[in-house]
Amino acid sequence: MISLKSSGTFTGAGVLSAIAASLCCITPVIALLAGSSSIASNFSWIEPARPYLMGLSIAVLSFAWYLKLKPVATKDIDCNCDTTKKASFFQSKFFLAIVTVFALLMMTFPLYAKIFYPTPKAQSTTVAAVDNRQEVKFTIKGMSCESCEVEVNNEIAKVNGVLAYQTSYANHSSLVTFDKSKVDVKTIETAISKTGYKVKGYEYMNSLGEKNEKEKSCSDSLKSCCEKKK
Repeated sequence: MISLKSSGTFTGAGVLSAIAASLCCITPVIALLAGSSSIASNFSWIEPARPYLMGLSIAVLSFAWYLKLKPVATKDIDCNCDTTKKASFFQSKFFLAIVTVFALLMMTFPLYAKIFYPTPKAQSTTVAAVDNRQEVKFTIKGMSCESCEVEVNNEIAKVNGVLAYQTSYANHSSLVTFDKSKVDVKTIETAISKTGYKVKGYEYMNSLGEKNEKEKSCSDSLKSCCEKKK
Protein backbone atom coordinates (compact mmCIF):
# COMPACT_ATOMS: atom_id res chain seq x y z
CA MET A 1 0.00 0.00 0.00
CA ILE A 2 1.16 3.54 -0.76
CA SER A 3 1.86 5.41 2.49
CA LEU A 4 1.52 9.05 3.48
CA LYS A 5 5.21 9.47 2.79
CA SER A 6 4.62 8.43 -0.81
CA SER A 7 1.86 11.03 -1.08
CA GLY A 8 4.33 13.68 0.09
CA THR A 9 6.83 12.52 -2.51
CA PHE A 10 4.28 13.00 -5.31
CA THR A 11 3.44 16.44 -3.93
CA GLY A 12 7.09 17.49 -4.02
CA ALA A 13 7.54 16.10 -7.52
CA GLY A 14 4.51 18.07 -8.72
CA VAL A 15 5.88 21.34 -7.34
CA LEU A 16 9.34 20.79 -8.82
CA SER A 17 7.97 20.03 -12.28
CA ALA A 18 5.71 23.12 -12.12
CA ILE A 19 8.67 25.33 -11.20
CA ALA A 20 10.80 23.77 -13.95
CA ALA A 21 8.03 24.42 -16.48
CA SER A 22 8.11 28.15 -15.67
CA LEU A 23 11.85 28.75 -15.23
CA CYS A 24 12.20 30.09 -18.76
CA CYS A 25 9.66 32.82 -17.92
CA ILE A 26 10.64 33.45 -14.30
CA THR A 27 14.34 34.11 -14.98
CA PRO A 28 13.74 37.42 -16.84
CA VAL A 29 11.99 38.73 -13.70
CA ILE A 30 14.83 37.45 -11.51
CA ALA A 31 17.28 39.13 -13.88
CA LEU A 32 15.42 42.43 -13.50
CA LEU A 33 15.40 42.22 -9.70
CA ALA A 34 19.06 41.18 -9.60
CA GLY A 35 20.08 43.90 -12.04
CA SER A 36 21.74 41.36 -14.32
CA SER A 37 20.04 41.04 -17.70
CA SER A 38 22.50 38.41 -18.91
CA ILE A 39 20.86 35.63 -16.85
CA ALA A 40 17.47 36.17 -18.49
CA SER A 41 17.93 33.52 -21.19
CA ASN A 42 19.74 30.87 -19.12
CA PHE A 43 16.70 28.60 -19.01
CA SER A 44 15.20 29.37 -22.44
CA TRP A 45 16.22 25.85 -23.54
CA ILE A 46 13.46 24.48 -21.28
CA GLU A 47 10.72 26.10 -23.38
CA PRO A 48 10.23 23.14 -25.80
CA ALA A 49 9.70 20.82 -22.82
CA ARG A 50 7.31 23.18 -21.00
CA PRO A 51 4.04 21.51 -22.12
CA TYR A 52 5.36 18.10 -21.00
CA LEU A 53 6.51 19.45 -17.62
CA MET A 54 3.12 21.07 -17.08
CA GLY A 55 1.41 17.80 -17.96
CA LEU A 56 3.69 15.91 -15.57
CA SER A 57 2.98 18.40 -12.78
CA ILE A 58 -0.80 18.12 -13.24
CA ALA A 59 -0.65 14.32 -13.39
CA VAL A 60 1.54 14.02 -10.28
CA LEU A 61 -0.54 16.44 -8.20
CA SER A 62 -3.76 14.76 -9.34
CA PHE A 63 -2.40 11.42 -8.16
CA ALA A 64 -1.34 13.00 -4.85
CA TRP A 65 -4.92 14.23 -4.37
CA TYR A 66 -6.23 10.80 -5.26
CA LEU A 67 -4.07 9.23 -2.58
CA LYS A 68 -5.15 11.89 -0.09
CA LEU A 69 -8.90 11.65 -0.74
CA LYS A 70 -9.48 7.96 -1.38
CA PRO A 71 -11.10 6.16 1.55
CA VAL A 72 -8.92 3.75 3.52
CA ALA A 73 -10.21 0.19 3.61
CA THR A 74 -10.72 -1.36 7.07
CA LYS A 75 -8.46 -4.31 6.25
CA ASP A 76 -5.68 -1.85 5.37
CA ILE A 77 -6.02 -0.16 8.74
CA ASP A 78 -5.86 -3.49 10.53
CA CYS A 79 -2.75 -4.70 8.73
CA ASN A 80 -0.83 -1.45 8.45
CA CYS A 81 -0.65 0.71 11.55
CA ASP A 82 1.30 3.39 9.64
CA THR A 83 -1.95 4.64 8.07
CA THR A 84 -3.53 5.21 11.49
CA LYS A 85 -0.87 7.69 12.57
CA LYS A 86 -1.83 11.32 12.60
CA ALA A 87 -0.54 13.05 9.47
CA SER A 88 1.90 15.94 9.93
CA PHE A 89 1.20 19.39 8.48
CA PHE A 90 3.32 18.60 5.43
CA GLN A 91 1.22 15.50 4.77
CA SER A 92 -2.12 17.23 5.33
CA LYS A 93 -4.76 18.18 2.77
CA PHE A 94 -4.27 21.84 3.65
CA PHE A 95 -0.59 21.72 2.73
CA LEU A 96 -1.41 19.85 -0.49
CA ALA A 97 -3.94 22.58 -1.33
CA ILE A 98 -1.28 25.27 -0.78
CA VAL A 99 1.16 23.36 -2.98
CA THR A 100 -1.48 22.94 -5.71
CA VAL A 101 -2.26 26.66 -5.77
CA PHE A 102 1.46 27.45 -5.89
CA ALA A 103 1.96 25.01 -8.78
CA LEU A 104 -0.92 26.60 -10.71
CA LEU A 105 0.56 30.06 -10.17
CA MET A 106 3.91 28.82 -11.48
CA MET A 107 2.39 27.20 -14.57
CA THR A 108 0.34 30.30 -15.44
CA PHE A 109 3.18 32.73 -14.67
CA PRO A 110 3.59 33.88 -18.31
CA LEU A 111 0.00 35.19 -18.23
CA TYR A 112 0.71 37.74 -15.50
CA ALA A 113 4.50 38.15 -15.66
CA LYS A 114 4.19 41.70 -17.02
CA ILE A 115 3.01 43.07 -13.67
CA PHE A 116 6.50 42.51 -12.26
CA TYR A 117 8.14 44.73 -14.85
CA PRO A 118 8.37 48.51 -14.63
CA THR A 119 6.54 50.42 -17.31
CA PRO A 120 8.91 50.60 -20.30
CA LYS A 121 10.25 53.99 -21.23
CA ALA A 122 7.76 55.73 -23.49
CA GLN A 123 8.69 55.46 -27.12
CA SER A 124 10.33 58.63 -28.28
CA THR A 125 8.13 61.27 -29.84
CA THR A 126 11.14 63.24 -31.08
CA VAL A 127 10.67 64.16 -34.70
CA ALA A 128 13.67 63.02 -36.69
CA ALA A 129 14.49 64.22 -40.17
CA VAL A 130 12.69 61.92 -42.59
CA ASP A 131 15.93 60.96 -44.31
CA ASN A 132 17.44 59.85 -40.98
CA ARG A 133 14.69 57.43 -39.97
CA GLN A 134 15.55 53.77 -40.45
CA GLU A 135 13.62 50.59 -39.70
CA VAL A 136 15.43 47.34 -38.96
CA LYS A 137 14.03 43.90 -38.11
CA PHE A 138 16.20 41.93 -35.66
CA THR A 139 15.90 38.14 -35.51
CA ILE A 140 16.32 37.06 -31.88
CA LYS A 141 16.95 33.55 -30.54
CA GLY A 142 15.83 32.44 -27.07
CA MET A 143 12.59 34.38 -26.43
CA SER A 144 9.85 32.08 -25.21
CA CYS A 145 7.07 34.21 -23.68
CA GLU A 146 5.75 37.75 -23.20
CA SER A 147 8.08 38.43 -20.29
CA CYS A 148 10.99 37.93 -22.71
CA GLU A 149 9.49 40.61 -24.95
CA VAL A 150 9.32 43.03 -22.04
CA GLU A 151 12.95 42.37 -21.12
CA VAL A 152 14.10 43.08 -24.69
CA ASN A 153 11.90 46.18 -24.95
CA ASN A 154 13.31 47.56 -21.69
CA GLU A 155 16.85 47.38 -23.06
CA ILE A 156 15.94 48.83 -26.47
CA ALA A 157 14.09 51.70 -24.78
CA LYS A 158 17.31 52.75 -23.03
CA VAL A 159 19.08 53.42 -26.33
CA ASN A 160 19.20 57.09 -27.28
CA GLY A 161 17.91 57.62 -30.80
CA VAL A 162 15.38 54.78 -30.82
CA LEU A 163 12.01 56.10 -31.98
CA ALA A 164 9.81 53.00 -31.81
CA TYR A 165 10.05 49.27 -31.22
CA GLN A 166 7.81 46.23 -31.45
CA THR A 167 9.09 42.89 -30.13
CA SER A 168 7.36 39.55 -30.69
CA TYR A 169 8.48 36.31 -29.07
CA ALA A 170 6.12 34.38 -31.39
CA ASN A 171 7.94 35.75 -34.46
CA HIS A 172 11.34 35.70 -32.72
CA SER A 173 11.93 39.26 -33.82
CA SER A 174 11.99 42.92 -32.89
CA LEU A 175 11.12 45.70 -35.33
CA VAL A 176 12.99 48.87 -34.36
CA THR A 177 12.69 52.35 -35.84
CA PHE A 178 15.52 54.72 -35.02
CA ASP A 179 17.29 57.92 -35.99
CA LYS A 180 20.39 56.71 -37.82
CA SER A 181 22.12 60.05 -37.24
CA LYS A 182 22.11 59.29 -33.48
CA VAL A 183 22.48 55.52 -33.26
CA ASP A 184 23.50 52.61 -35.45
CA VAL A 185 22.36 49.01 -35.79
CA LYS A 186 25.33 47.58 -33.87
CA THR A 187 24.49 49.67 -30.81
CA ILE A 188 20.91 48.38 -30.79
CA GLU A 189 22.15 44.82 -31.34
CA THR A 190 24.46 45.20 -28.34
CA ALA A 191 21.55 46.44 -26.21
CA ILE A 192 19.46 43.39 -27.14
CA SER A 193 22.39 41.07 -26.42
CA LYS A 194 22.60 42.44 -22.86
CA THR A 195 19.43 40.50 -22.09
CA GLY A 196 21.23 37.24 -22.85
CA TYR A 197 19.14 36.54 -25.94
CA LYS A 198 21.12 36.12 -29.13
CA VAL A 199 20.65 38.30 -32.22
CA LYS A 200 20.91 35.86 -35.11
CA GLY A 201 20.74 38.59 -37.73
CA TYR A 202 18.95 41.71 -38.86
CA GLU A 203 17.24 42.98 -41.97
CA TYR A 204 17.08 46.55 -43.20
CA MET A 205 13.56 47.49 -44.15
CA ASN A 206 12.89 50.27 -46.65
CA SER A 207 13.87 53.48 -44.89
CA LEU A 208 10.95 55.80 -44.20
CA GLY A 209 12.67 58.49 -46.19
CA GLU A 210 12.82 56.28 -49.27
CA LYS A 211 9.17 55.39 -48.82
CA ASN A 212 8.11 59.03 -48.67
CA GLU A 213 10.24 59.84 -51.70
CA LYS A 214 8.56 57.03 -53.64
CA GLU A 215 5.11 58.30 -52.62
CA LYS A 216 6.08 61.81 -53.67
CA SER A 217 7.41 60.52 -57.00
CA CYS A 218 4.18 58.61 -57.67
CA SER A 219 2.12 61.66 -56.77
CA ASP A 220 4.16 63.87 -59.14
CA SER A 221 3.78 61.32 -61.92
CA LEU A 222 0.00 61.20 -61.51
CA LYS A 223 -0.17 64.98 -61.45
CA SER A 224 1.91 65.20 -64.64
CA CYS A 225 -0.27 62.59 -66.32
CA CYS A 226 -3.45 64.50 -65.45
CA GLU A 227 -2.00 67.77 -66.77
CA LYS A 228 -1.12 66.10 -70.11
CA LYS A 229 -4.69 64.82 -70.47
CA LYS A 230 -6.00 68.36 -69.98
